[in-house]
Amino acid sequence: MEVVGGEVDYTFVIQKTLVLLLCVGLAWKMIVYMCNLLKIEKEPIRVLVTGAAGNIGYAIAPMIARGIMLGPDQPMILHLLDIEPASKSLEAVKMELQDSAFPLLQGVIATTNIDDACNGVNIAILIGGFARKEGMERKDVMLKNAVICKAQASALERYASDDCKVLVVANPANTNALILKEFAPSIPEENITCLTRLDHNRAQARLAEKLSVPVSSVKNVIVWGNHSSTQYPDTSHATVSTKTGDQPAKELLVADQKWLKNEFITEVQQRGAEIIRARKQSSALSAASAACDHIHDWFLGTPKGSWVSMGVCSDGSYGIPSGLVYSFPVICEKGSWKIVQGLSIDEFSREKMDDSARELAEEKALAYSCLNV
Repeated sequence: MEVVGGEVDYTFVIQKTLVLLLCVGLAWKMIVYMCNLLKIEKEPIRVLVTGAAGNIGYAIAPMIARGIMLGPDQPMILHLLDIEPASKSLEAVKMELQDSAFPLLQGVIATTNIDDACNGVNIAILIGGFARKEGMERKDVMLKNAVICKAQASALERYASDDCKVLVVANPANTNALILKEFAPSIPEENITCLTRLDHNRAQARLAEKLSVPVSSVKNVIVWGNHSSTQYPDTSHATVSTKTGDQPAKELLVADQKWLKNEFITEVQQRGAEIIRARKQSSALSAASAACDHIHDWFLGTPKGSWVSMGVCSDGSYGIPSGLVYSFPVICEKGSWKIVQGLSIDEFSREKMDDSARELAEEKALAYSCLNV
């Protein structure tokens, strides 16, 4: 500090302060500039949705475009596929997505050509399938869907990206995923899954309702097996968040063990049929939401201490025959899943799990016979 004749030279002080502030300002601008140079915007992920003009497709497309599935900073390009008779409805879905001006949505491809739809996709959500009609035999439905799934598998095999991850929603979802694995051999089997998250969410919601707690308080329910009436919604390892910490659900429902082993299981198994009776159409909004949950957790990870249910290729865990696509409890991290190990299985659960495995083995034999595999 300059002192002139015993007095402070305030002019000098002000000049020094201004120079210092100017240097700080320039340094800050340089830091911001360098950060902007280093900031790399994420490449868009290409997401295929088949059956995109249908109810589930119409529900899931805006969820994906809004970032619910892949996160708030992940841009995407949507590939929408449907059959020729639905082409006008498909084009309308594209127009509505464009009109919504979703910031993350960098493009929409709407087509009835399966090869174009599969070109370069990183994620495939296979919703389109043939719905069973009155008077049809189960084998007839299986044959039609097996043929559809085989065509989709062949196109993905040829045109999808090397890291493509597949979620099969169209029923029979587990067996369709198995067919896809058979006819798209270059896609790693760990990248082929089917949707049982809807059943998982239903079980979680029903348990929360019974206990009069928020659904977010319930975790670690399990859906074992097939996405069918043989699925086994299991609460043996479920916990509920309380003021005193996490409590096992079965301890909070000591007086309701009969309900847990009977009505609860039936209600979850039959929930889809109940919705069909109520709205004369199958679940759409909840199925779309569950598919988003499935992909979201697969890509971004499950919360610590929690697992979710996914239909994945069995490795023999819990005595389930290898090769079946079966619903297990899994944890996800960095785009990979692994089956939760070491859970105790009581006699009641063992029987339910084996029943569903037997049904899946029968479905596999039927589908393979339809396709002459």
